[in-house]
Amino acid sequence: MKSAVLANLTEKELVEGCIEQKRRYQEQLYYRFGTDMYQVCLMYAKNEADASDILQDSFIKVFKNIHKFKFEGPLGAWIRRTVVFTAINAYHKKQRENKLVVAMANTGYLDYSVNDIAGHLEAAEIVKLVNQLPKKAQQILKLYSIEGYKHQEIANMLDISVGTSKSQLNRAKKLLQISINSLHEK
Repeated sequence: MKSAVLANLTEKELVEGCIEQKRRYQEQLYYRFGTDMYQVCLMYAKNEADASDILQDSFIKVFKNIHKFKFEGPLGAWIRRTVVFTAINAYHKKQRENKLVVAMANTGYLDYSVNDIAGHLEAAEIVKLVNQLPKKAQQILKLYSIEGYKHQEIANMLDISVGTSKSQLNRAKKLLQISINSLHEK
């Protein structure tokens, strides 16, 4: 189908083509709504790169869920709602990542200040390193550093001894420090 014909499709035809996963229809949907939705992303993002990521994630969700669109309102409004929710989720994810980095630095688990970490590593990289820790160490680190639980509370929650909680926290700290140091050496 030629581009001029695709440009004149009704919203219903466009949605039906996207449901059938026809690439040209998906492209046309993106061309029709992408620029406006990018502007929405910019309102929620700190920079253009983050806005682009939000836009991409949003359209992946749109294409995955387009079969749920019921034509009870404008397609653009439905897409915009998806973009806004994706942007808000991205914001919350960044907040959690930042909270982890600040908690790690402020509790002395890293030999770097928050500013040092921010200068060398993205919060997402720290989160990735934490998530690569052994499960028990990772869980205890998050409960203690982020959630603020005491060792006795963690021990009760996880049905372990206080000593195990403390040793797993110390293990997590050492492993994380080794991971960060190896990144700095590269």
